[in-house]
Amino acid sequence: MFSFFKKRPPAESTSTPPAAAPAASSSTAASGVARSAAPGPAPEVSEPAERLGWLSRLRSGLSRTGSSIAQVFTGAKIDEALYEELESALLMADAGVKATEFLLADLKRRVKAAGATDPAAVKALLADALADLLAPLQQPLRVGEHAPTVVMVVGVNGAGKTTSIGKLTRHLADANKKVLLAAADTFRAAAREQLAVWAGRNQVEIVSQEGGDPAAVTFDAVTAGKARGCDVVIADTAGRLTTQLHLMEELKKIRRVIGKAMDGAPHEVLLVVDGNTGQNALSQVQVFDEALQLTGLIITKLDGTAKGGVLAAVALWSRSRARPVPVYFIGVGEKLEDLQTFDAREFALALLN
Repeated sequence: MFSFFKKRPPAESTSTPPAAAPAASSSTAASGVARSAAPGPAPEVSEPAERLGWLSRLRSGLSRTGSSIAQVFTGAKIDEALYEELESALLMADAGVKATEFLLADLKRRVKAAGATDPAAVKALLADALADLLAPLQQPLRVGEHAPTVVMVVGVNGAGKTTSIGKLTRHLADANKKVLLAAADTFRAAAREQLAVWAGRNQVEIVSQEGGDPAAVTFDAVTAGKARGCDVVIADTAGRLTTQLHLMEELKKIRRVIGKAMDGAPHEVLLVVDGNTGQNALSQVQVFDEALQLTGLIITKLDGTAKGGVLAAVALWSRSRARPVPVYFIGVGEKLEDLQTFDAREFALALLN
């Protein structure tokens, strides 16, 4: 297993050097790194027990969403009453009307084709239908195709954006990627300090300015990342409500300025979404995508929510597009190992367990 902390070159005057930090727990799962890293030196493959531990946490986290759906299949008959109960359960799980209709139609087709007569078999076929619907969302986050790969992270306040950046940075550091953070959330109190803590824990450099212009911070960070041979530059931006148009314009400005600092950047525009928000999560995805052309999602706080079915709504929306917006990572807790790569079948089976 790679050391969690990598020694970095001394920071230049435009950035803050990482603070010393104690070694982290060796329980960190490497699966998210292995799938997100570019070809080249890779960390050891994680032990099966680590992924099994993740699956257990995922099932536990999705239990409130999945319990009402699973109860539908406790009866003895496959009839219209079962499908009506399933429809209600999916809607209550915030799968949305369109995704619910899609899944029910697909399920009925599969049941007929398989000649299924047992509710348990129908439940398994629903897992297949859900996994197939979610499959296009399962794509790896790639780094290494650009030097550096510039990642712009956006989201509304409270979604877990800065914490997700910290966890993602750790995964990348475990894959021996040199990461530079940009503290472009210059408005929220203590946001810069919060990101600096994560930089210290992960032993990576951070570019920040107290009260500075967010776009200027990102420009400086991308320029510094190029000069220092960084593999990845991650820009933390201020939380934005989608209804505040002038704030969304600020994000568009940051995106444009990043492009001026490096042609073709940002290479990834990630939206962090709170899974507890249900159908509002889909609205956030749509509005942020229209403004910024999202390349991927991180879904957080799926533990304890009864609204995990929203991923089906996101998948159906993404399915209708020429350019799908994948879910790179999902989170079911506060610990580092609680943010892992999204796997469609794992999710479907955990939801219906």
